[in-house]
Amino acid sequence: MPPADDRGAIAALVHAYAERIDAGDLDGVAELFRHGRIRHTPVGSGGPSFEGRDAVRRLYAGATRLHANGTPLTRHVTTNVIVEVDDAAGTAATRSAYTVFQRTERLPLQPIICGRYHDTFQRIDGRWWFDTRVMLVDLVGDLSQHLLFELRSE
Repeated sequence: MPPADDRGAIAALVHAYAERIDAGDLDGVAELFRHGRIRHTPVGSGGPSFEGRDAVRRLYAGATRLHANGTPLTRHVTTNVIVEVDDAAGTAATRSAYTVFQRTERLPLQPIICGRYHDTFQRIDGRWWFDTRVMLVDLVGDLSQHLLFELRSE
């Protein structure tokens, strides 16, 4: 696969995450991490890591408030995606920014959280998969209608 196609496939994974979480497709989100993990703090900082499809599914089931229509009523907008591929090693990395918007019966349309994703990927049997997603939070708004827990600022 030419490097441009690799970059496109990797960017598609970044955007698939946003599409699936906004649809309330927690199984689909978890599938993206079949061979990977999610962290909420940088690697090596001692924070928790949710590894593999089942752990990622439990993470989202325990954290994401799904509303009557089965979705979180959010729109995850991922921008500034920078893709770096090491074709020989079969690995890649991205850095991107995210903003999550939400509107519910109790909350007017507004951004509720902004931050950055630092992702790594691995190619397995010719297909790209998430290896590690680190979620970094920069700005926090009203998450009361999105999360099932209170997000504490560091």
